[in-house]
Amino acid sequence: MKRIGILTGGGDVPGLNSVIKSVVYRASEVGWEAIGIRRGWQGLTHLDATRPDGGGHLRPLDRVLTRAIDRTGGTVLHTSRTNPAEMGAALPEHLDEARLAGLETDDGRFDLTPLVLENLARLEIDALVCIGGDDTLSYAARLAREGFPVIAIPKTMDNDVQGTEYCIGFSTAVTRAKELINRQRTTLGSHERLGVFRIFGRNAGYTAWYAAYVTSARCVIPEAPFDLDALAAILADDRRLNPSGYAFVIASEGAIWRGGELAEVGDADAYGHRHKADVGEALADELKRRTGVETVHSDLTYDLRSGDPDALDQMVAITFANVAVDLLAEGTFGRMVAVRDGKYDHTVLPERHLGARQLDVAAMYNVERFRPRYEAKLGSPLLLGAAVLG
Repeated sequence: MKRIGILTGGGDVPGLNSVIKSVVYRASEVGWEAIGIRRGWQGLTHLDATRPDGGGHLRPLDRVLTRAIDRTGGTVLHTSRTNPAEMGAALPEHLDEARLAGLETDDGRFDLTPLVLENLARLEIDALVCIGGDDTLSYAARLAREGFPVIAIPKTMDNDVQGTEYCIGFSTAVTRAKELINRQRTTLGSHERLGVFRIFGRNAGYTAWYAAYVTSARCVIPEAPFDLDALAAILADDRRLNPSGYAFVIASEGAIWRGGELAEVGDADAYGHRHKADVGEALADELKRRTGVETVHSDLTYDLRSGDPDALDQMVAITFANVAVDLLAEGTFGRMVAVRDGKYDHTVLPERHLGARQLDVAAMYNVERFRPRYEAKLGSPLLLGAAVLG
C-alpha cells in the first residue's frame, strides 16, 4: 500500500478535522501518502481527472498542511450527501449520454459505482478511510462488496450508527446542549414559562436522552410515542413545584405524540430523507393550549454541530483514526472502527437496510415520567446503550 484516500460525508460535526489530521500523521509513520477527497462521495463521482486538483475535488494532505486543522470544527475536506449508487439530479457534466445509459438503473436513476472505482484507480488510491454516518457508511459497504479496501469511522451527533456505542460529534453535541439549556433557564424562570428544546435525532433519541440525563430534564424521543396530555400535566406540576416557576422538555426532532403526525417537508436528499416539520414549534403550541401557560420553543440543532470539539470527541477522533490506520496496515478491510462494551474495537460495515441504532426504551427510559432511568447502572459501560451489530 502506498496511497490512501480520506473523505467525509453527510452532516459536519466537531472532531472531523482531528480524524483527518491523525490519519495523515499515522499514515506518514508507516510510509503512506494521504490524499483528501473533497465533498464526500461527490468527489469520486464528479472528479475531473484532467486537472491536478480534480476540478476542485482533491486536496493534498501531509503533516505540514494538516498541522493545525484539529483546532477548528467542521471538515477541511468539505462534505455532501451524495449517494453514487442512486444518482438522480446533479450528474457529472463530463459523462456523455452513452456512458450514462450504461449506468442507468431500473428506477430511472444512475449507479455510478463503476465510475467511482475507475477514479480511485486513476488516483492510484489503494484504500479509503470514510468518515460518516449510516448513509455515508452504507455506500462504503457497497464499495467493500465490490472488493475495494475500505475502513470506516462513524460520526454523527445522533449517535445512532449500528455497531458502535459512540460516534464522533456526540459528546460535543450533548455538552453544547447542556450549556445552551442551562443558559436559557434564566429566561424561562424570569417569565415563568414552559420551554421546549428541539435537538437532532430523527430516528434515535440518544442526544435528547443524554442532554436530559445531565440537565435533570424531561425528554421525548422517537422510540417512544408519548401521551401529550400526560406530558402537559407533568410539566404543569414541575412548573408549580419549581420555586422559579418554569419547566421544560427536550424533544428529539423525530419525537411524536400518540395520534399525532409531523409532515415531512422539502426535497428528499440522495438517501431518500426529507426534513421533519419542527416538532419543537408544534409541541410548544400544543402544550400552551393544554396548560394555558406561555410556552416557548428553542431550536438547538445547528448550534450543536458547529465549532470545535470537546475533549472527549477529540480523544475518540484521534484514537479512531489511529485504529483505522492500524487495521489497514495489518490488511484488515471492510470494517468500521467502533466502541463496543466500552472498549475500542472494530465491526462489520453497517448496511443501509438496518436503519438507525435505537435507544433501549425498557432499560433506559421512564415512559411514564418522560425522563432517563438513572437506576441499575452498575456494570454498564461508560457509554450507555448497546452497540447491537455483530
